[in-house]
Amino acid sequence: MMHWQSWAAFWHMGGRGAFVWGSYGMLALLVLAECVSLVRRRRRALRRLAALASANPTARQQSHDGGPA
Repeated sequence: MMHWQSWAAFWHMGGRGAFVWGSYGMLALLVLAECVSLVRRRRRALRRLAALASANPTARQQSHDGGPA
């Protein structure tokens, strides 16, 4: 377990604070970007599925009846 003399020493981390906190910041940014990307791809896929269903309503009915889709 590490003990820091002050909050400033904690943030400085023995001269490596910029690397450590920059790494955490970059990780947080990339995780956020991935989440935004997933939401956008999901919305796009749902819109495409809705467009396909409205373009061919018989395929939707046949898939519910157990027929070929």
